[in-house]
Amino acid sequence: MPILSRDLSLGLGLLALGAGTLQAQPGPLAAATAARPATAATRAVLAEASKTLPPEDGADFEFANRGFIATWPEAVIRQANGKPSFDLSGNDFIEGPAPDTVNPALWRQNRVLRAEGLFRLAPGLYQVRNFDNSNVSFIETPRGWIVIDPLTVEEVAKAAFDLLKKHVADKPVLAVIYTHGHTDHFAGATGIIDPRDVAAGKVQVIAPKGFVEEVISEWMLAGTAMGRRAFYQFGYFLPRGPQGHAGMGMGTAIAAGKQGFIPPTLEIERTGQSVTIDGVELVFQMTPGAEAPTEFNLWIPSLKALCLAETATSTLHNVQTLRGAKVRDAKAWADYLTEALRMWGGQAELSFASHHWPRFGTTAVVQHITHQRDAYKFIHDQAVRRMNQGQTPTEIAEGLKLPPALRNDWSVREYYGTVSHNAKAVYDRYMGWYDGVPANLNPLPPVEKAKRMVRAVGGAKALHKQAKAAFAAGDYRWSVELANYGVFADPQDRIARNLLADSYEQLGYQAESGIWRNIYLTGARELRQGRPDGFAEGGPSYLMMATPLGSFLDLLATTLVPERAAEARLGFNLVDSISGDRFAVSLGNSVLVSEKGQTLAGAPTLTGPKPVLLGILFRQVPLDRMVAAGQVTVAGDPAPIQQLLPMLEQPKLDFNIIEP
Repeated sequence: MPILSRDLSLGLGLLALGAGTLQAQPGPLAAATAARPATAATRAVLAEASKTLPPEDGADFEFANRGFIATWPEAVIRQANGKPSFDLSGNDFIEGPAPDTVNPALWRQNRVLRAEGLFRLAPGLYQVRNFDNSNVSFIETPRGWIVIDPLTVEEVAKAAFDLLKKHVADKPVLAVIYTHGHTDHFAGATGIIDPRDVAAGKVQVIAPKGFVEEVISEWMLAGTAMGRRAFYQFGYFLPRGPQGHAGMGMGTAIAAGKQGFIPPTLEIERTGQSVTIDGVELVFQMTPGAEAPTEFNLWIPSLKALCLAETATSTLHNVQTLRGAKVRDAKAWADYLTEALRMWGGQAELSFASHHWPRFGTTAVVQHITHQRDAYKFIHDQAVRRMNQGQTPTEIAEGLKLPPALRNDWSVREYYGTVSHNAKAVYDRYMGWYDGVPANLNPLPPVEKAKRMVRAVGGAKALHKQAKAAFAAGDYRWSVELANYGVFADPQDRIARNLLADSYEQLGYQAESGIWRNIYLTGARELRQGRPDGFAEGGPSYLMMATPLGSFLDLLATTLVPERAAEARLGFNLVDSISGDRFAVSLGNSVLVSEKGQTLAGAPTLTGPKPVLLGILFRQVPLDRMVAAGQVTVAGDPAPIQQLLPMLEQPKLDFNIIEP
């Protein structure tokens, strides 16, 4: 599950590249900021939802609390500067019956997730949960520890390891395993191991084939847009409480702090491949294209334990994440779980994952994996069936429901992914964005459409009247659509803004999905308080240093403003003085092209270390100053480089979403 770091570098909007903080700045027309109570209509919806919940057998609570050893002795795990990394007390409000501002299924999920601290899953197998959005797992060997998925940031990873050493055994880390390339599964590694020990061969780092490439590629080109949308999905700026952030379905909250990147020393390439570390055998199952572009499950024969990474968790997952990413393969996802059942289902006495809680006993393990498999297979097959009947994505999503046997399993409820947006993702994977309706082939852009719709209903006052009536009737999907037209037609329309915020809020209260709730409530918050603004900049990071210069040049090409380039034609050479990589960079027809290993004859050559080159190209530091400081050299006339720079624009992580 990819997590956007709050920390950014060079203003690029890339994942975990430095230090910076986003703050919300109230706009001049911000609505009243206080959250509203649940309406009678929302209370009725949630009361009805509570009647459809599966019977409570207590198994999840028992599994989540089994083997508890200890938790962090203080209420807050802190960063070096004293700021909170993870506030354990932030979940204290999740007690008792669900309030009327939180869906009862989501509330129940977060009650189970509240179990925090160090747990013994089996002799020699431990897990620390709820120090972050994800879990870190530890396998004991005679001489040390094998660590699986070391969380999002150093601070909570270190706290988890310190807790383990204090209460179980103070041994060194022999190996770290990254199950996949989402930051909550690798970026805390530097809190547990020293990169120098990895370089010296004292610690092995294991990951699936293509790990580094996929870590970079998933966030490189679309990182800015993904990042902005991630603030919505994960509700970064929502206060924790019954009217705000009430968990995300995958975890209760995301830790803040310092992130690192240690590349793998060994990549796993095939299903069935095994690795033995200090006498402990690990057998891998490759699952690429399911929850992540490259990922694996792993079997621990000596423990009869199956690590399911993020392919089978205690929620319906995302076939397409709402922050934005390439569409995942729901059919392949289901097929991998079928394969896991065939390989180890009859042997496994324990399953655990990098989110949520374990399952104990072969019966529970098999049922869990089967129902997870069936959910993804059902959504895939039925979305395709309806697609081939001519239904549009919206029609498919509106009509598709899981069968009763799956709806009555707590583990495939819609706390994170939903049947609705997953069905649309299946359609998108096969058919793309166009739904086949000619009216949707070339629609008016949002602002122009909104202005015409407002005129069509008789003006802003008439639109307000209809939106208010829809809100009063509890028809919040319709009041959202109407009020959204009002805001996009005129962002200064305070009445429309208030109506839209109030409508988003009620939909957020009703949502079973934690990320739907966060998206709605963040939209309401931005309408009332203004969009987030103001980013601090930081220096380079491990991830930035691991990213090839060519990938940054691909990103640079996406920042070219055609109107500024006009008829410009220019070229120059770049040389990374650290790696020796050479690129020919040329501009023509408003297209920026970079060619690795090539040289433009007669063109100037800019030579320097990659971080400084990036600082120049992304307009963080001036070229002449870096030349004067001896940080870079230029052979030839630097004019083409100087001419290019004003043609580029800085990616913006603070663009508007809820208004034009």
